[in-house]
Amino acid sequence: MWMFKLNIWAFLWLFVGQYGAFALQDVTADLFGAENYGTVAAFGDFYADKQTDIFIIRGQSELVIFLADSKIPYFKPKVNITKDIFPRDAVITSVVPGDYDGDSQMDVLLTTTIQNSKMTNVFIFWGNNQTLDLSGKLMLNKNFTDQPLVMDFNGDMIPDIFGVTDSVPPLFTEVCYLTKRVQRWEKALSSSVDMRSPHSNAFIDLNRDFTADLFLTTEGPKFETWISKDGNFTKEEVTLAEPPVKIIGQSSFVDFDGDGYQDHLLPVCLDATCQRGAIYMVKSGSAEWVPVLLDFQRRETIWSFVPGKPSQPLALHFGDYNLDGFPDALVVLRNTSGSGQQAFLLENVPCNNASCHGVGRMFQILWDQSDLGAIQNAVMATFFDIYEDGILDMLVLSQAEDKHDLIIHALKNNYEADAYFVKVMVLSGLCFNDCPEDVKPFGVNQPGPYVMYTTTDSNGNLKNASAGQLSQSAHFSLQLPYTVLGLGRSANFLDHLFVGIPRQPGETEIRKKEWTAIIPNSQLIVIPFPHNQPRSWSAKLYLTPSNSVLLTAIALIGVCVFILVIIGILHWQEKKADDREKRQEAHRFHFDAM
Repeated sequence: MWMFKLNIWAFLWLFVGQYGAFALQDVTADLFGAENYGTVAAFGDFYADKQTDIFIIRGQSELVIFLADSKIPYFKPKVNITKDIFPRDAVITSVVPGDYDGDSQMDVLLTTTIQNSKMTNVFIFWGNNQTLDLSGKLMLNKNFTDQPLVMDFNGDMIPDIFGVTDSVPPLFTEVCYLTKRVQRWEKALSSSVDMRSPHSNAFIDLNRDFTADLFLTTEGPKFETWISKDGNFTKEEVTLAEPPVKIIGQSSFVDFDGDGYQDHLLPVCLDATCQRGAIYMVKSGSAEWVPVLLDFQRRETIWSFVPGKPSQPLALHFGDYNLDGFPDALVVLRNTSGSGQQAFLLENVPCNNASCHGVGRMFQILWDQSDLGAIQNAVMATFFDIYEDGILDMLVLSQAEDKHDLIIHALKNNYEADAYFVKVMVLSGLCFNDCPEDVKPFGVNQPGPYVMYTTTDSNGNLKNASAGQLSQSAHFSLQLPYTVLGLGRSANFLDHLFVGIPRQPGETEIRKKEWTAIIPNSQLIVIPFPHNQPRSWSAKLYLTPSNSVLLTAIALIGVCVFILVIIGILHWQEKKADDREKRQEAHRFHFDAM
């Protein structure tokens, strides 16, 4: 009978464990309290405490920075940029935190537009001891035709501002440097670029030389690749053909198939009304578009993408939610036969049809995520490591009928399969122990670094994964200031971890360093100081204990308690036997005396 009960409990434990592995938990109240409204615009460690903060736009004219805290609510509004600072009728369109003047303190770049104007204004608010100098803001003396791309154009590890400033052809690109808070404009590329608006330009390593290249989306729609050769951008002669579709979304770059190269993924609509959607992918060095998601049917219902608009284009947001080493995605879909919009998780799984055979991987929509489905009228969804434990959680924005601002929902990822990860954040390396005003060198949101690992999994097979840090900045790309690379269930040491940063013009040596035997479930903060001496780069390692450590501790404590109980019982029995023997001796003595 007891064996039967034990089997029932084992079955229930297995069932609950399997269910909990994919469960989501709504933790909105714990994170924001009653402040869960606005548009999540960016992430960054503003307070330089190794905790990621959230930048939220409210009323399209106000920015609120929510700083991470150790007490509920875990994110509290602390820094505020009010609408009184901006020109009248200005609408905030994007937020890009970064260290633009090179003082190792986080500044905030805001882009705004004014009604009836197609040009984009750029404001910089300078960081000052974990706050902002609101009175000393800088407005760039040139406007852009669209939101600029924040990148490190000259390889000095100080973010620069890249885009098109001309409104009439020929349209040449310019880059603005803000070192020491002085504007310096230069012509960027050698030929004119008819930039698409909204664009999805990227600053990402496309040929695995650990130096970030430049990817541009142009009218056509077409794509241009400018490879960094010795720190100078050179246009590739082979251009990527446009896919056979009607509507094109925002380009994204991830290592989709785990080969160490960045792949180009593109959400599209196959017809003009976006009744049929698809996601195409082109591998690095290839010109063939391969569909990795075509099936949008759930029972009798057909779902598809929400047609993009200039303020919120059609885009995917990537993150490895199950830590298997293959990036998954979050996307908002609409019911083509109704009016409902929901956020869905796209899981990266092995290919099971002929259309994606050349890639070996595909997306599969997880329809039965009840917590995601409970959020009606979803507008945007992205990944975010809420508790800084290496497991990517989710933030979903929805539109309420009676409210102007979006509603923010936070969902904790209770993935309990005990998969492993490595979390890497590359800093600017402008200083290490001698930062000006004794500031901490954290929280600078550095675009351009490239991270890749190679290791051996539990089956003895070679495993790769790679990612670029902050490769895109415009149109709510919502990229995190760090990279989380899943290792699967292999608890082995990470064999090789490579980190590379952009090079300065004319520099022939690749700026790259390798670390070996990295402990799984660790966070690595890389300080590339000095930039041109990779051997001198340092890294700080922070460990995040996995569930197996907790279970091992519980098992060890349980064994110790069990042994103590046995010792106690044996001791009690021995004492009882001694007492009985003493009574017998006493009885024998009295009998002899008689």
